[in-house]
Parts: sequence; structure tokens; C-alpha cells
Amino acid sequence: MSGLIEGLPDAVALRCLARVPFHLHPTLKFVSRSWREAIRSAELFRVRREVNATEDFICVCAYDPDNLWQLYDPQHDLWITLPVLPSSIRHLAHFGVVSAAGKLFVLGGGSDAVDPLTGDQDGCFATNEVWSYDPLTREWSLRASMIVPRAMFACCMLDEKIIVAGGFTNCRKSITKAEIYDPEKDTWLSIPDLHQSHNSACSGVVIDGKVHILHKGLSTVQVLENIKQGWTVHDFSWLQGPMAVVKGKLYIMSHSQIFKQERYSNKLIVSAYEFRRRIGYAMIGLGDDIYVIGGVIGLDRMNCEIKVTSDVDVLTLGNERLVWRGVAPMTRCKGTVLGCTHLRI
Repeated sequence: MSGLIEGLPDAVALRCLARVPFHLHPTLKFVSRSWREAIRSAELFRVRREVNATEDFICVCAYDPDNLWQLYDPQHDLWITLPVLPSSIRHLAHFGVVSAAGKLFVLGGGSDAVDPLTGDQDGCFATNEVWSYDPLTREWSLRASMIVPRAMFACCMLDEKIIVAGGFTNCRKSITKAEIYDPEKDTWLSIPDLHQSHNSACSGVVIDGKVHILHKGLSTVQVLENIKQGWTVHDFSWLQGPMAVVKGKLYIMSHSQIFKQERYSNKLIVSAYEFRRRIGYAMIGLGDDIYVIGGVIGLDRMNCEIKVTSDVDVLTLGNERLVWRGVAPMTRCKGTVLGCTHLRI
């Protein structure tokens, strides 16, 4: 990588390239071989962090098309399509997804494909496969497999490591097993089991530096603050529904309303009545915003058609007047959202 910009030392030229928005990188590679090498180098992404030029994206995978991910760029209000996840499992679903070390990780899950003749599930129920997507090389890679195959489980980032817990393994058996993954070493280790499992999917959020595991239909929350001490069980009786963490605070959509959930209480923030017929969407926080992405619009008395949607709606919590607004819809993905997370590049 030399001679990036005539008349400038490469170190200075790299700082200039670092400020070019990520969505323009595919165009930069046509300028010269040295530029193509530069935009795929770890050094460029290190300099992006150094000059405060990193960008935040929302990563989304929906039921249609099969195993396709898109990135939403909120600064430029546009969608970037990634290469198809090369898993042999058709319609991979019920997986965990997080970002770590500047990469997107897709963990476990199973096939959501259905046999058109019988209506039965057609494929693997739970896998231990782990995939990562590297925005430098723009390629998917297999990583070390989880110790236990699992689907419908909790998956979170804690101290730059990935925690997975609970869910269902093969034979649809609910489990309490938990593991931790080190992205730098590409290794998995077992950690203390959850205290309880439940015959429902579980999810996880990190609040105040602690992992919180929730099972649908249970009022208890299992909390991990210190791996050596293991999990503690608390009866917080939190609201049930899609969740988003914004500036370290938990927000839950319940009964077409957004609530701010404290440990033992909640506060109504704003109505979300316009989403009353929308199911299967993702809800995620980024900056001061809550995003509601994709899903399916169900039936009501006035409408007898089910409609898949690629719409994206945003609520900015910092505004004095809280109003939902639409942004660019997904350009490829549509329908039930299978995975959604934040990625900083």
C-alpha cells in the first residue's frame, strides 16, 4: 500500500481516506490497486477510530430473501446489502446475533423452512455453527462452534465477549447451559448454568454492565454480573414485549405503547398505536432513537389481507415532542425480522 495520493505521505492520505463514508468504499476500490488494498486493510479501520470517523449501522435479516443481511446507514438514510450468508441451512432462524471486534456474528439457530407438502418443519432444528462477517474483506467466515447446539436462546455482549445462554437444543429440549466466547482467541468456554429453563424462547439484554435473561411468560429475570458468582434470580415482573436499550435504559413495547422499564416499575413514554397490527418486527435502539423495522401487518375488520413490510419507523427520545417518523425502507429484506443488531465500522 503506497502512493495513495500524489504529493501526500501515505499516513496523511490514509487519514483522508478514513473519513470517506463506508457506503462509498465499493467505489473507491476502482481508483487504484493501492486504494483497493487500503480500504480492505485493518490499518484503515484503526485510523477511522483514531480520527473519530467510525459509523454506526443497524444489521437486519428478515425471512425473505433466504439468509440475506442488510446494513442500515442512519447518517445517509440508505441500505447496504451484504453477501448471502453461506450456511447450508435454508432459512436460518431463531439464531443469536451480536457485533464484536468490528464484525457481525450469527450464532446457532435452525431452519425455519417448511415442507410445502406436509407443512412440517423441514431441516435442522438447532445448530452450533457460528458465522462472522468482516466488513474489511466483505466476506463471511466460519468460527469456532458453540459447545452446545441451540436455538431461541439469549445472546449478549459483555466486556467484549459473547455470552449465550438457555434456549432449545436438538429434540426441542429446553436447556440451562451457558457459554462465553472470546472473539480474539476464537474459543468457547462453559460458564455457570442458568438456574431455570422454560418451555419458551428466551432473550437477553445488558443493562448497567449486567446480562439480564428473560423467558417469555415468566416474571423472573436471571442476572449475570460476575461469571465466577454465576446467575441470580429476581422477580422484577417486567412488561413483556419487544425490547430496545437506549443510552443504557430499557424500553419495552407492550399493548401498543412504549414504556421505560425500571427495575421494579415502568413509565409510559409514548403511544405506538400505529403498530397495533404489526407483528414479527425488530425493535432496536441506536443513539437517541428507537427503530421499529420490518414485520408483517396482520388482519383486522377493515383489512382481510396479510401484508409483509420492509418499512422502518423511528422515534427520537431526546425530542420534546415524541413523534414517529418513517425513514428509508429496507431495499431487499422484508417480512418477519429474524435478527437485528448494531455494528460499528
